[in-house]
Amino acid sequence: MKKKSNTRKIGIIAIIGVLVTLLVLAFTPDRVSAQEEGQQAAVPALEVETSLPLYETITEWDQYTGRFEASNHVDVRARVSGFLEKVNFIDGQHVEKGQVLFVIDQRPYRIALDQAKANYAQTLTTVNIAEDNYSRVESLRATGAVSIEEYDQRKQALAHAKASLQLAAAKVDQAELDLEFTRVKAPISGLVSRDRVNEGNLIDGGSANSTLLTTIVSTSPIHFYFTASESSYLKYVRLAKDGKREDPREQGIPVEIQLLDEENFVHKGKLDFIDNQIDKLSGTMESRAVLENKNHLLEPGMFGKARIIGSGEHKAIMIPDQIIGTNQSLRFVYVLNDSSEVVSKQVELGPLHSNGLRIVREGLSKDDKLITNNLQKIRPGMLVHTSQTDVVSGESELASLE
Repeated sequence: MKKKSNTRKIGIIAIIGVLVTLLVLAFTPDRVSAQEEGQQAAVPALEVETSLPLYETITEWDQYTGRFEASNHVDVRARVSGFLEKVNFIDGQHVEKGQVLFVIDQRPYRIALDQAKANYAQTLTTVNIAEDNYSRVESLRATGAVSIEEYDQRKQALAHAKASLQLAAAKVDQAELDLEFTRVKAPISGLVSRDRVNEGNLIDGGSANSTLLTTIVSTSPIHFYFTASESSYLKYVRLAKDGKREDPREQGIPVEIQLLDEENFVHKGKLDFIDNQIDKLSGTMESRAVLENKNHLLEPGMFGKARIIGSGEHKAIMIPDQIIGTNQSLRFVYVLNDSSEVVSKQVELGPLHSNGLRIVREGLSKDDKLITNNLQKIRPGMLVHTSQTDVVSGESELASLE
């Protein structure tokens, strides 16, 4: 009887243990869940800063890349051949139009000039004799003392002598010109390159294949060439027809240029040339701006970025580049709704404006509260806290990167 009582007690204890275990397992998840909820409730909402987008009337600028070229470029070549006797300039200096740059050995050309002058004097004597002979027969013609044949011969001899005199005079002019060409002068004012041929060398002159002596470029004013697409050209034409911008072919519209080491477009010029047709291969049209360049800072071959007015005045929404997110090919920004929840809005972007902010074509309104910080920590639907809302500043650190 005693063994049966002990066995019964052990069974009851085992059943109680199982029941306790089941109760513990049943109530433990709820307790853990409640604990986690308490911890989450204890974590405060993330603090973010918000700003309204900038909304104001603007005029958009279109940007193009291009290079500077000299407004005038001349290859200096001699017009006569000979030994180069002297170089009269320092490499790279500024020269004036008419300045003597090279001197070719003049002795052969002085001799040629003396010969031409002597030939002219000899021919002039022949003309005088022919005139005397003709004068004598002309006075005898009326009396019939000279034959018609004699009269015609002396008349023709005089005409031949006069023609020979003209030829001799032309040879004198040519010899004088050749002698003058031995002094090679600068055809324009500008910066001269180095001397391509040193003193003592024999050079060719007077043809398209003449020896290149040096080059001169005129850099004040200076030209800036760039190309625009066909769609840009059509846009500008329509703006001019609608009276929103001047016609670039009739009036030089302003052009501003920025160099590689500059943050702003500080160089001012005007558009003075648009090509007469669109290139069939590239689908672009070449344009040119002219700048004064009085300080000679700008040099031919320099790279630059130009901007010109690309629209009429209109209202636009603008935001900083650094708050714009990317999802593959889509662009979006985070905004705060009335329930303090984060909302993602897809936006269509325009160009960077001159104030450093990005123009937004579609996707935002001027009353949207843009989230401007903690962008890596927030997600759509998250509850956040903000203290105030300001208007975004018209400056952007990324303005110089565009």
